Parts: sequence; C-alpha cells; structure tokens
Amino acid sequence: MDQNAIAILGGTGDQGLGLALRFAKAGRPVFIGSRKLERAVAAAQEVRDAVAGAQVEGLDNADAVVQAPIVILSVPFEHTAGTVKAVKERLVADQIVVSMGVPLATAIGDGAVRTVGVWQGSCAELVAALVPAGVHVVSAFQNVSAHRLRELAQPVECDVVVSGASGPRKTVMALCELVPGLRAIDGGPLANARFVEGVTALLIGLNVRYKVPEGVGLRFTGLPER
Repeated sequence: MDQNAIAILGGTGDQGLGLALRFAKAGRPVFIGSRKLERAVAAAQEVRDAVAGAQVEGLDNADAVVQAPIVILSVPFEHTAGTVKAVKERLVADQIVVSMGVPLATAIGDGAVRTVGVWQGSCAELVAALVPAGVHVVSAFQNVSAHRLRELAQPVECDVVVSGASGPRKTVMALCELVPGLRAIDGGPLANARFVEGVTALLIGLNVRYKVPEGVGLRFTGLPER
C-alpha cells in the first residue's frame, strides 16, 4: 500500500472525478473505484488525458480500497450503505474513510434542495456505524463544486469543513492543501457532519435561485491565519 495514494470510490461521478483530477495534478497516486470496472478504467484514462504524468488506475471498488490509506467515498446517498458493506471486509485498521455523502431527498424521489433524516444523525455517522472497528471515518468535501474541481486552470475557492477524530481529521485537512483555493476548516467531532451535510441542500438551492451552474462556494470569515 502506497502511503501517498488516495482511493476514490465513485470516482467516475462528477465530484469524485474532479477530486481525482486535482489530486493527480498534485502528484499523488490515485485509484479510481467503481462498481463497474470499465467505468473506472475509462475515468482513469480521462484523468491521464487531462493531467500529464498522472499516476492513476481504474479498479473495481473492492480492489481500490486495498491500495491506499485514505479511501474517499463519493457515491450518492442511496448507494452509501451498499458500497460500504461491499468493501468492508477489505478495510483494515487505521485506514481513513472519507464520507462525502449527503442525504439529499433525491434518494426518495424528492428534490435536491431538501434532505431526509438519517437515524445515526448524518451520512458520515451512518458510514461510521458500518465500517469495521479500527477504521476511522472523517466527513469532508460535501460542498465543493464538481464543476470548479474540474477546471484545473483555476483555483477552487471554497472552504472544506472536516469533521472526525483529531488525528484522522488533521490528515484529511492536509489533503485540502493539494488543491489550489481549498481551505480546510477544523469542524471538530464527526457528529458535526450533520450540520455540514445540511448546508449542501442550501447551496444547491442557491445555485438554482442565483443561476450559478458552476456552483456556489462556502467561505468562513474572521478565522485567524494559520
């Protein structure tokens, strides 16, 4: 397992592929996972076409998770539990699973400007309930525009609230430094993910009302410089 590698399950979707492009451009090895191997292979080729010298490989989800210490879960909420259950036997202690999921009401045929309740409190806490003991779950990247991630010539200009246990949280915060314009915000314990996930529905509504197809970003003001 390459300690610099990042696995992205659902890396064939817009947001996951955007992160794959950015991390590959930053020089990190990237493994794109999908339920369908051919889609993962095609997405990896798209990254190689866009980023000269990219170290990227497309694999099925179960093979992707064993390649990296950080596994980013970038799948729709309705596929979250099934995806985690399908790979959980291949996760090992001290791996970090990053939950990007948001319980949007589209999962039940409603609109993306609303969320549905999750018994555990948030999608991230649901993931934490499903992974094996010793695997860390961190919440991050929910509110980063897929369109802006894929515009490699431009900074993303967005804050990323990262929540989870202290050590894994800091590890994921460091990933934000790989993407120009992203700033990591220490979001505290994983329970705070429920607030961050709810903001996603608000931002989707703002995109619609203000006609911003590129995606509205989130910035926190008044924080001290690090």
